Amino acid sequence: MIHFPAQRRGPLSALSLRLAAALGLVFAVVAVVYLERDQYRDINGDGLTLLDCFYYAVVSLSTTGYGDIVPATQGARLVNVLFITPARVLFLIILVGTTLEVLTEQYRTGRRLHRWERKLKDHVIICGYGTKGRSAISALQENGLDKSRIVVVERNASALRQATSNGLVAIEGSATRSSVLNQAHVRTAKAVIIATDSDDASVLVALTVRQLTAGQVRIIAAAREAENAPLLKQSGAHHVIVSSATAGRLLGLSTSAPPLIDVVEDLLTPGQGMALAMRSAERHEVGRNPRELDSLVIALVRRGKVVTLADQAGAVVETGDMLVHVRDDRPTANTLP
Repeated sequence: MIHFPAQRRGPLSALSLRLAAALGLVFAVVAVVYLERDQYRDINGDGLTLLDCFYYAVVSLSTTGYGDIVPATQGARLVNVLFITPARVLFLIILVGTTLEVLTEQYRTGRRLHRWERKLKDHVIICGYGTKGRSAISALQENGLDKSRIVVVERNASALRQATSNGLVAIEGSATRSSVLNQAHVRTAKAVIIATDSDDASVLVALTVRQLTAGQVRIIAAAREAENAPLLKQSGAHHVIVSSATAGRLLGLSTSAPPLIDVVEDLLTPGQGMALAMRSAERHEVGRNPRELDSLVIALVRRGKVVTLADQAGAVVETGDMLVHVRDDRPTANTLP
């Protein structure tokens, strides 16, 4: 099942407002009839009780009108003409409008799904909306990827609601199932990020994605244990991030070289100061040493492979190179005129 981003006003809220309006009309008619109960004639001849007034209001607004309770005076008939009849029409409009809104919402959802499926291409699928999945989405958005090009696959209901409330399209189900990945249009995706809670599930997801896409879609997976990284690569993952090993190295650095932790946190935390970025080499930079450029270049990406500046091949920028550099990611300070 595909869940679209949450809207500001849900169907339940709209129905509640209509129900409240309908009940308000009923109580208003009851109040008017009860105040003028002496001007109505009951077939039993024993006068109108409060329950009789409720009965008359309901059968009148619903256009049933059994005729056992009728206005007997000119004043009561005038009130029926000026108030109860317009209230009856408004009551019917509320009922019909509720039905039309439900049908319209279904039509709108169908149109929205068709439009979404037609435009969905070169998107990123996030399998798992836990801490790792949310962090991956934040990084994608920081690098300019629009929310409309991110699809979350998650089977936890709470995580699904959180994803849609954050403006993301979420598909309910397990990413290990081909039918669920096909709903996410995995064959036309740019990449699949596997951020499940277990390495076993990650391996199954990687195998399923590779089978469906014949290895044409890039797969990036997170592994909890380093020993499972080779298995994930054999299953089809192009890149594997070992979370436990990375956390362990950072813990070790925090003891032996504490300032390095601050640098790493600065690079990984948006808006704090420094951030890693990648851009194409400009024409006037080709043929120059990367160390001499205005940007602080730390590596080159040449024909899909990383070339460090320590390598002889990294001494000169070539045409088509991508420059991995450190940029200033601090928010622009507002200056007073």
